[in-house]
Amino acid sequence: MINRIIDFSINNKFIIGLFTLTLIGVGIWSMATVNLGSVPDITNNQVQVITQSPNLGTEDIEQFVTYPVELSMGNLPGVTEIRSISRFGLSVVTIVFEDDMGTYLPRQLVQEKLNELGESIPEKFGSPSMGPISTGLGQIYEYTIKPEEGFENKYSPMELRTVQDWVIKRQLTLLEGVVEVNSYGGSIKQYEVAVNPDKLNSLGISISQVYEALARNNVNTGGAYIEKNKMSNFIRGEGLIRSLEDIKDISIINEGNIPVTIGDVATRVHFGNQVRYGAFTQDGKEAVGGIIMMLKGSNPNAVIQNVKNRMAEIEKSLPEGLTIAPIIDRSELIARTTDTVKTNLLEGALIVIFALVLLLGSLRGGIITATTIPLSLLFAFILMKQFNVWANLMSLGAIDFGIIIDGAVIIIEGTVYEIQKRIRSGKLKFNQGVMDKVAYDAGTTMMGSAFFGQIIILIVFTPILFLTGVEGKMFKPMAYTFGFAMIGAIILCLTYVPMMSALFMKPVQNTKSWFGKFERWLEKISDKIIGAIHSAYKPLLKGALRLKLIVLSSSAVLLIIAGFIFSNMGGEFVPQLDEGDIAMQAFIRPGSSLTESIEVSKKIETILLENFPEIKTVTARIGVADIPTDPMPMDIADMYIILNKDMDEWTTASTKEGLIEAIRDKLDDELVGVNLSFTQPVELRFNELLEGVREDIAVKLYGEDLEVLSDKVQEMAAIIKTVPGAGDVSAERTAGLPQMTVKFRRDKMAQYGLDIQKVNDYISTAFAGGTAGVIFEGEKRFDLVVRFDESHRKSIDDLRTMYIDLKDGSQVPIIEIAEIEYVPGPMQISRDNTYRRTYVGVNARGRDVESVVKDIQQKLDEELDLPSGYYITYGGEFENLQSAKDRLTIVVPIALFLIFVLLYFALKSFSQSLMIYIAIPLAAIGGVFALWLRDMPFSISAGVGFIVLFGVAVLNGLVLINRFNSLKEEGVTSIKNRIFQGTKERIRPIMLTATTDIFGFLPMAFSTSAGAEVQQPLATVVIGGMLTATLLTLIVLPVLYIFIEKRRERKDQNKIGSFNPQALTTILILGFMLGGTALAKAQQTQAPVPDLIVQDSITPITLSRAVEIAKENYPALKTSQLEIERQSALTGNAYDFGNTKVFTGGEEVADGQGIYTLIGIGQQNIDLLGIGAKKRLQQQRIQLAETAFDLSEIQIELEVKKAWSEAFQAKKKFVLYRELDSIYGQFAQSVELNFEVEAISRLEYAAARNQALQITNRFQQAETDYLIALQKLNLWLTPDTMYTVADEFEATEISVLETDDTLDEHPELSLSRKRIDEAQASYDAARASLLPQFNLQGGLQRVNGDSGFYTYQAGISIPLFSGPDRSRAKAAKLDAQIAETNAAFKQRELQSQYTQAQQNYTRWRDTWFFYKTEALPLAIDQRKGALLAYKEGALDYAAFTQIIRDAIQTEMDALDALDNYLEALFKLQYFQN
Repeated sequence: MINRIIDFSINNKFIIGLFTLTLIGVGIWSMATVNLGSVPDITNNQVQVITQSPNLGTEDIEQFVTYPVELSMGNLPGVTEIRSISRFGLSVVTIVFEDDMGTYLPRQLVQEKLNELGESIPEKFGSPSMGPISTGLGQIYEYTIKPEEGFENKYSPMELRTVQDWVIKRQLTLLEGVVEVNSYGGSIKQYEVAVNPDKLNSLGISISQVYEALARNNVNTGGAYIEKNKMSNFIRGEGLIRSLEDIKDISIINEGNIPVTIGDVATRVHFGNQVRYGAFTQDGKEAVGGIIMMLKGSNPNAVIQNVKNRMAEIEKSLPEGLTIAPIIDRSELIARTTDTVKTNLLEGALIVIFALVLLLGSLRGGIITATTIPLSLLFAFILMKQFNVWANLMSLGAIDFGIIIDGAVIIIEGTVYEIQKRIRSGKLKFNQGVMDKVAYDAGTTMMGSAFFGQIIILIVFTPILFLTGVEGKMFKPMAYTFGFAMIGAIILCLTYVPMMSALFMKPVQNTKSWFGKFERWLEKISDKIIGAIHSAYKPLLKGALRLKLIVLSSSAVLLIIAGFIFSNMGGEFVPQLDEGDIAMQAFIRPGSSLTESIEVSKKIETILLENFPEIKTVTARIGVADIPTDPMPMDIADMYIILNKDMDEWTTASTKEGLIEAIRDKLDDELVGVNLSFTQPVELRFNELLEGVREDIAVKLYGEDLEVLSDKVQEMAAIIKTVPGAGDVSAERTAGLPQMTVKFRRDKMAQYGLDIQKVNDYISTAFAGGTAGVIFEGEKRFDLVVRFDESHRKSIDDLRTMYIDLKDGSQVPIIEIAEIEYVPGPMQISRDNTYRRTYVGVNARGRDVESVVKDIQQKLDEELDLPSGYYITYGGEFENLQSAKDRLTIVVPIALFLIFVLLYFALKSFSQSLMIYIAIPLAAIGGVFALWLRDMPFSISAGVGFIVLFGVAVLNGLVLINRFNSLKEEGVTSIKNRIFQGTKERIRPIMLTATTDIFGFLPMAFSTSAGAEVQQPLATVVIGGMLTATLLTLIVLPVLYIFIEKRRERKDQNKIGSFNPQALTTILILGFMLGGTALAKAQQTQAPVPDLIVQDSITPITLSRAVEIAKENYPALKTSQLEIERQSALTGNAYDFGNTKVFTGGEEVADGQGIYTLIGIGQQNIDLLGIGAKKRLQQQRIQLAETAFDLSEIQIELEVKKAWSEAFQAKKKFVLYRELDSIYGQFAQSVELNFEVEAISRLEYAAARNQALQITNRFQQAETDYLIALQKLNLWLTPDTMYTVADEFEATEISVLETDDTLDEHPELSLSRKRIDEAQASYDAARASLLPQFNLQGGLQRVNGDSGFYTYQAGISIPLFSGPDRSRAKAAKLDAQIAETNAAFKQRELQSQYTQAQQNYTRWRDTWFFYKTEALPLAIDQRKGALLAYKEGALDYAAFTQIIRDAIQTEMDALDALDNYLEALFKLQYFQN
């Protein structure tokens, strides 16, 4: 499949070019439109239920509102957690759902429950509603309304708030992606009637009467209409209040026709303001502003841009002198983190390309490889767009182009190698056809290993997709994006890279041109670098092979040290992203008034601006906003300190941490009773939404009694403050809320005939204000409220002197019916999963979170005593870290297991897979040491880095072991030679991949720009790990390879048992001896000797192995297998449901009337009755193909055995004549010496020389015959390896089965019978074609203009006059008869051949055994004895030659007998298969 794709790409360059251009175009569009953010949105899937009841105390809110809401939500499907906060006048319940439930289903479920809650919550206790659909990243834009210079005193805070609520906020509605605009600061305008209770008492008027009078006199009505002058005149009564004067003129009572109006009893009728529970300050002044909340899942960059455009339009409509000033613009953070990613990717790519060109030695190769970087990134953007994966710091942060382009590097390096190989062999012509072949060879050869390596990387990232919770949201985008880029790289390696290699990698013909010189210079530089690396590495390798145990022991010691360091390293969830600004919480004295909190905030802002030039602006949000998603009390201020982003201009400190310390020191000196806590804006929001706390660590205390919780949490805070690294320690404020409590005396209430609800309404109206209606100013609407004037709302005495109306018209002071006193109450009640809890918030300063929590745990266990039923848990970032660690303990082993499985599939060896697997702990050593050297704790970013590292680290080991194995197959038997040669050949690709992987992460590891903190641990782990993995793999792996291979060789020798060392030596040096002999006899023969024989690279093969290889590779067998698949694919032919036709038409059409078929569908010639026959025919054809395959197998086995036997026979003769040639060579020298001393005659000398020359000639013929026989044998085997035969047979190879004489199951006979079955099935199928076929038709009609009519038809087609079909049926019947006749003859023929084979086998077996056991040993002894006797002078020349000639003839006869025996044996084995 891979080879076909590569071949298609090379031969269809235009199509691949179009594909690449399409990829570029769609990729650029996707990149421009993909959702862009700063970090992943890790907010859980939650719905907030907010209930505002301004006049209810904390405990009342918990009992009457919070608890019913929690109880009703607890049984909803998919709920994982319920948190709540109850404060004075406010309940916020957070329901967390499973992430896979989506956004809107949970809200629908919650809304259904809220609809049912009406009966559970008392009237006037508030109405629960859902908060906006937003997340921790939802606060995308914060702004203030500022008067311009010269208009500072023109607009009051109330007027500014009115502009915010009725001009700006309204125009931001219907803006895509904006879910809510939350207003802060100023005063909400009201029409206020401030009454004097003393005046009311003197006039005998109660405040309830004032309230009722206002409500009755602020209504409109209608009276239908009156018809007059043919017109309808509608009646409308206008009674709405339009001004303050209208209010004053409203009559309350009328005594003696004298009205008592509102103006008479009111101290003031004026524009007042709603009671404030929050405020907003900026730069030391009160201000008005808003926060724009983004809809969950929207594209923040696009939404912010829409907001900015709308703000520009809104500013035009603002009153004169007002402008909108942004405070926080989240697009700036997005831009800074995006710039970080862009810079790191660009720098990494440039460094990788530089290293690549240098080490590869080819500029064009480097450029082609480099172009895969943007292309794979564009491919990733396309899939990110399709799968809605956001582009942000995390998703793009792990992309290492060094890893991405590994496949392209391998292919380009292979292309360069192929070109160099052709040049060295003298093939200097490189036209396009040659380059296509070079590119194809390089691609197909190298893509196998490259593809496997890329698959390993993909598999390694797969377990990250199974992370859940916060860590899943954080790191899944990383896995998706990296996987997308890797898939793109794989596709490009199969298509684009081979095509570009074929087009542009052609060697430069003009080597004298500047480009040719440059390419040559690059090659030299590359060779020098690799040569220097190898020169430094080789002594290390030699030393390691000498000191094997020391090397392994040192590695084990390093691993133990790394494990110890890791166990003491500490941990944090994710390194904090530097957002560039500071979020500071100011905890003012508990119970402080709003006025006090405002003054403190203004003072803090002034101090900061005067003393720290790094600060651009400071804002403070106090208390709650209109939509209290953040239920904050009035004694806490959230302050955003907006900094100058250019740190080079900073003077107070050089780091953000230093600036925070300076701010803390300054404020501690200037302020008393104010505690400070520092974090960052987005981080603050995330912490609060995820865990309900704002700090990194939440030490939560659960219990029932609020007083015990309050006391114990203060003890906990005091203990925690003593822990080093525990900063910003703050206990949750749960007690100390000053309350004026009215306790009713029920006996007095009964005496006066009063009920509690009426008195409570009096109190609420008098002090909080009762809303008597709404007054409209155009489209604006403001509440009309009644309350006591300000002078009578200042102390507890004002409450005590309040009068209550009785039924008889008299009044009684409230002090008569109730006890009123100061009673401190709970400030806040927090609950987790319906259990009350409080907490101590801690931010880790200068230490990692995990170690701080461990110390806190130890201190609290030792020093804190808790009552029974009270317990502590640890939340916040620490809880996320523990959850992520637990998940990693599952994910990492899965990743490691998958790596091992893939290695095993690649190598088919457990021991070698385990050996490569050792790279993982070796890589872990470097990762741990790198973190330790950079003083970084373990984090989930580092954990993901380890997962990536483990996948990449094994690839170098795989490259090395694969080469060792291939060298072993090529005949390099020495293990050390194998190691030295393999490391030398693979040092370049190993250094290429390792260097590019490391360099790709370098900018990420050392970047200091926004967001780099998150990427640094991941990059540090990979860089450190790759350094040690590469170094130790090149040293430790060869050592382990020696151990394992030696052990394997010992096992193999034990299996062989009586192995003949002489035979092994013969096999190893056969090629050398043949080549040497041919050179020595060069003057006597012109026969060419193949290069393969000259070299020491012929691999011996056994008979059984030769048969196996032939069955695996021979094309005829593959063709037979494909025929089986072809017939299986034709099975669908049995199901012929005819042709489908679609038609329209009309009948009886005249003057627009008639029957119109609007649309009709018909199915013609449905062959249902022939399905069975056709199916049986196809099944018979499949069985026929399978039987033919079986027959081809045994036929090929027979032919391979014959070829192997012929080579075996030729080899035996070659060895015999080589030995005789040596003997006669010595004999000829002896004869020549005797002739020179005239010991023999010339005739004897000539006869002896002639005898020696004949033996030499026969030796050369035997050599040629041997080579021809080898070529015939190797024709059946693989084309890329030359084999020779083994010296002996295995016992199983020359065995025959004890069977009966029948051949019923022989494939040849089975094939004849299958042909009968197939012919009979063909006859049945032909007959089936004479059966009827079915037709169906239907349609929708309109008859005479009326629709709704239908038509249908059903029928059959009968082949009554089908002559061709009947002729085919008759011919098929005759074919069946012919097949039966042939099968009967084949059975007789096979039985006859089998009987002959048995007889021949018995005959030649006995003959060969005679020679083997009797004649051949005697002939060998005869030959050796004759030679010895001749040397000692016991035999003369004539007797010696005669004895030798007889012995040779016996050995030749024995070889012929062996040949005939093997032929008969293999024929008999053929029949027994």
